[in-house]
Amino acid sequence: MQEIGMPSPFFAAWVRPEWPTRCGSLALLLLALICPSLRGELAGFVSAAGTRLRDDQGPLRFVSFNVPNLLVIEDAFGFGRSTPWRWPDDFELTDAFRSLRQMGATVARSYVITVRRDDSDMGEFVHVRGPGDFNEEAFRAMDRMLAAANREGVRVIVPLVDNWTWQGGAPQYAGFRGRPPDAFWTDQEVINDFKQTIAFVLTRRNTITGLRYTDDPAILGWETGNELDSPPGWTREIAATIKSLDPNHLVIDGNSLHGVPAASLADPLVDVVTTHHYPSDRPMVESVAEAIAAAAGRKPFFVGEAGFVPLADIRDVVERVVASDAAGVLLWSLRYRSRDGGFYWHSEPNNLGRFKAYHWPGFPSGVAYDEVAVMGLVRQAAHAIRGRPLAALPCPGAPVMLPGDDAGAISWRGSTGATHYSLERGPTAAGPWEVISTDAREERHQYRPLYADESVPVGQACWYRAIAVNESGQSPASPPMGPVLMKHRPFVDEFDNLDRVASASADVVIVTDNPRAAQEDASRALLPPGSRIAYALPSGAQSLRLLFFTKDPDQPLNLLSIDQGIQQQIRGTRTVRRTTGGDYGYLTPILFSAECMNATELEIAIPSGAAVQLSRLELELVP
Repeated sequence: MQEIGMPSPFFAAWVRPEWPTRCGSLALLLLALICPSLRGELAGFVSAAGTRLRDDQGPLRFVSFNVPNLLVIEDAFGFGRSTPWRWPDDFELTDAFRSLRQMGATVARSYVITVRRDDSDMGEFVHVRGPGDFNEEAFRAMDRMLAAANREGVRVIVPLVDNWTWQGGAPQYAGFRGRPPDAFWTDQEVINDFKQTIAFVLTRRNTITGLRYTDDPAILGWETGNELDSPPGWTREIAATIKSLDPNHLVIDGNSLHGVPAASLADPLVDVVTTHHYPSDRPMVESVAEAIAAAAGRKPFFVGEAGFVPLADIRDVVERVVASDAAGVLLWSLRYRSRDGGFYWHSEPNNLGRFKAYHWPGFPSGVAYDEVAVMGLVRQAAHAIRGRPLAALPCPGAPVMLPGDDAGAISWRGSTGATHYSLERGPTAAGPWEVISTDAREERHQYRPLYADESVPVGQACWYRAIAVNESGQSPASPPMGPVLMKHRPFVDEFDNLDRVASASADVVIVTDNPRAAQEDASRALLPPGSRIAYALPSGAQSLRLLFFTKDPDQPLNLLSIDQGIQQQIRGTRTVRRTTGGDYGYLTPILFSAECMNATELEIAIPSGAAVQLSRLELELVP
């Protein structure tokens, strides 16, 4: 990662520091000392009885989600961040599991135990650095995850290795020994390296709860891996290793892409089988029905992943599972709230990024992939499959305002289950409070400040607070944040549309496809070479900050200020974040900042070179 320059203070407000979590961790530690099990609502282990799963409450069935960021976050974007990877904290993990419980779900599936890759951007955000070399920081994050799962009463399925290279897996284990990828299944030295990882994981003692993982009721079972192409002999050997170390938890065969493996149905060391389902040349429900039929009467079965299809297809799959003897279905995928405000985002490759990770409780911004309806369906089915009446959603808890000194960049940590927020402004920390928005949202924009107060009284110190709202009511107000003193009035364009633009070339359009390349910004203004846009401002602009994405770090960009008909080229500072590694073909993010323009009109033009995607424009206007 090569960086040029430094982000401006204005944009630095987008990227919150790693807020300390010592208080939360200390509280957990004290609780663990008083009650070492720290088991919350969970007790005992999940068992396989015939074709059913059972826990201490009886038959265990579920409609829920994969939550890929439970072990490591791969989506922590923001201009000031040097990597999209980081470890989840207590706030984020609590939001994840509490979201599942609010929808009626009691089971989740994480992504894999990660392995170092030389050609990735993961850096040190891996669990396994090499044979027998384990990252303690990674496993402390896993400790936090399991402690949160216990507190919130959710059982977790953990795949032990990936078949793919996304977060490192089978090919990397083979590569550590200089062997080809397929050696992972046959080379005993490589297999023993993986067994060493299994032993380290299963016998680890949680630094928060004091429990060994083998004794932790939050673990539903160990999956041999994710979408493995494992031969039966390898599966038997790995299942035997898991059983010898951990007799309490189930072994789930991770050979899940090609139907239910007949050998695993006959293997007494494999407790549960699972399959994954994505768009193909036939309805998804047909392949799900075949898998259910293959396992019927022989072993417990659940759909481990299903996704990238419209609402009607998801409904068919979920209803088929609920009506069958299958244990459950886990949709792909749920992303939780971020400690920096808003949510984590992850667009998927199908239909040019139409399908994205879901966010609880569902939002109108997800209309392209039916988010509100899918969340309603999951909530109904999660209760129905457990034979429970539909529970009312709880009122949300109070949000937490994030510190800041800029009325154009206000953010807060959201409340589980909230659909929107009432935002209030006052002259003191005690008020009186004026409502400045009844529909402030945390999902409208990705990795950006959540609200720009363009009506802020210039020259006056202000305080802000937020109230979370959902269908059941509203939360108490957050503690106030302030004082915020603005010398200029903010003007922000997120490029959801061209409404704020006075004029534009005919070829300027708003694009929403492939947001991953633009660090998950779901809406940008595309300016081809030779195009321009212009703004007519209510008063003179004193400073400008423009974030844009392009393929060329040296892409020319012309900005003109117009004051009483006199044009002047704006000269400023370009800050470039060159992205190296990774698997998503990221465009280069560039921040252009300039001061003292005094412009009443502003023009942005692309004279030549590559197309530019404008992401966010911020101006400071004189009163």
